[in-house]
Amino acid sequence: MELLFLGTGAGVPSKERNVTAIALSLLQEDKHIWLFDCGEATQHQILHTTIKPGKINKIFITHLHGDHIYGLPGFLSSRSFQGGTDKLTVYGPEGIKAFIETSLTVSKTHLSYPLEIVEITQGLLFDEDNFSVSCMKLDHGIDSYGFRVVQKDKPGELLPEKLQQLGIRPGPIYQQIKENETVKLATGEILERKNFIGPNKRGKIITIMGDTRSKLYDHAPFVSHSDVLVHEATFNAASETLAKNYFHSTTTQAASLAAQGDVKRLVLTHISSRYQKDELPALLEEARNIFQNTEIANDFYEVTI
Repeated sequence: MELLFLGTGAGVPSKERNVTAIALSLLQEDKHIWLFDCGEATQHQILHTTIKPGKINKIFITHLHGDHIYGLPGFLSSRSFQGGTDKLTVYGPEGIKAFIETSLTVSKTHLSYPLEIVEITQGLLFDEDNFSVSCMKLDHGIDSYGFRVVQKDKPGELLPEKLQQLGIRPGPIYQQIKENETVKLATGEILERKNFIGPNKRGKIITIMGDTRSKLYDHAPFVSHSDVLVHEATFNAASETLAKNYFHSTTTQAASLAAQGDVKRLVLTHISSRYQKDELPALLEEARNIFQNTEIANDFYEVTI
């Protein structure tokens, strides 16, 4: 799995940062790509990557402020023009359906693929073969959500030495044992997979938070034990009052949540354009003083999970 940050700015585009969009590549695990938010010019950003719009089959919208949704009508339209035929599902707060349908209707856009729009409330969104996704309502000026993506545990490695002890030589039978709970041998003996497989491999957890005020103890259980936590850091540590007034978080508040939630890695995004490139090391240091394994994303920043 890889995260690719297509836009990392807050509010309006700047010369250094486009507005918010994050791609989660599941090409190896699920043969698809998921998009989190779709700010203005997201499809332009995609042109600078290897992402094929037709591979994006799910879009998760954290909230309906313009810097998170203004790129959505254009992306949906272009995906159709580029020959996309596979179903696309958009998840977002109440109002996302009206926004999309109005945009497409007024522009007389006809899509070449099925589009499903799901207006979300807090809780489990879906539980599929390889992943489950749940969402939590945050504290912002309008309804805003965080998304927790949980990969299912994978079966452990086959233990060939145990099979060889029974006189079972390597061959197609090994794959059959790994893929099935029970296997019947030519001798009539039945083998149970659990006796020949090592411990399950823990699935990865990625939590992506939308815009929010800091609510440490409310949010910590939702982000707990994430392999990667993506959190906004619109303001620096000295601007805590400003962050509160504008329903946003600071670098140190995001870092405190990562520490409290016992996550492995924190990536900060949604950086205000008031901070220039030469100020980023200071922002990063603020967070690292609380949670060492912190990074600040820039546009096209990649995180392998």
